[in-house]
Amino acid sequence: MTVRLKDIAKEFGVSIVTVSRALRGDPSISESTRARILKRMQELNYRPNLAARSLVTGRNYMIGLVIPDLVHSFFSEVARGVSGVLRNTDYTLLVSSSEQEPNRERQAIDQLVARRVDILLVASTQVTDETFRHLAETKVPYILVDRNFDGLDANFVGVNDKQVGVLATEHLISIGCQRIAHISAAGVSSVVGRQEGYRAALERAGLPVQGDCIVYTESVAELGDSQGYKATQSLLKLNPHPDAIFCYNDTVAMGAMNAIFDAGLRIPEDVALVGCGNLHYSGFLRVPLTSVDQQSTNIGERAGKLALRVVEAKSPPKPKNILLDPTLVVRESTRKSAAPSQHSS
Repeated sequence: MTVRLKDIAKEFGVSIVTVSRALRGDPSISESTRARILKRMQELNYRPNLAARSLVTGRNYMIGLVIPDLVHSFFSEVARGVSGVLRNTDYTLLVSSSEQEPNRERQAIDQLVARRVDILLVASTQVTDETFRHLAETKVPYILVDRNFDGLDANFVGVNDKQVGVLATEHLISIGCQRIAHISAAGVSSVVGRQEGYRAALERAGLPVQGDCIVYTESVAELGDSQGYKATQSLLKLNPHPDAIFCYNDTVAMGAMNAIFDAGLRIPEDVALVGCGNLHYSGFLRVPLTSVDQQSTNIGERAGKLALRVVEAKSPPKPKNILLDPTLVVRESTRKSAAPSQHSS
């Protein structure tokens, strides 16, 4: 027999509104009353009728998440963070991968809109904001995750990417590196911001920004070890070659590491190396990799909480820009014998 809210309300001698508020965690309901109601709901295996609730609230209790890659641990951790926030709510998370293809991303967005999700979270591969200006016309709210667009007034949750570049480059300067190269890519805001931070840190230290020490991969590659290898080969042909390389992500740094070893050089004695992302396996590489941690799970959690606030607001709230601070995790790839003491993983 199906258990209804009215049945639980009758058993406790309270109104259906009181039971509903207890279910939502409304602060107007005392903690003791809420605990008794929730305990009884669990005993009776109560399941809310979301179809009926949708008729009242106008919501479908579905949240869409579009990410560039299901394999890359950064985005899987973002998804885990969002999922964790939604776990004790009535919302279902629908996840789709664009596989780094802008056209597939647009298709995924269209499909999720057609499913009438209440809000979209998107880590975009787009070069322009055209897709999101069109999305705004559908009245489906959205939150940009990790990657933003200049001039677009939209909700955004991510790390301070300029500070990522500053942290990595200032660390390399602090261990005595003078000719610091950067492997970058064109396009998305996260990579652009990291290069801005790299340039700013060099200029602040009075070191030249040398054009030949900045190389670009063919595309923004989340699984870009082959591109990192190729880019590093070109850097090592310079005379003199760089004594340090900052890579825009850890997988690119993995390729750089292999290229350095194949050239007969040592890490960090000949070339120090810093990545970004602090992937789970970064500490288990041939030389454990110094990396900038982007707080991936925290990004997902903050995005999930913001999504709930947006969809449950009575009127569309003003867009929020949430920037988390990155942290540097120092490992052997930059730990020269003369290096000052730093935080270690």
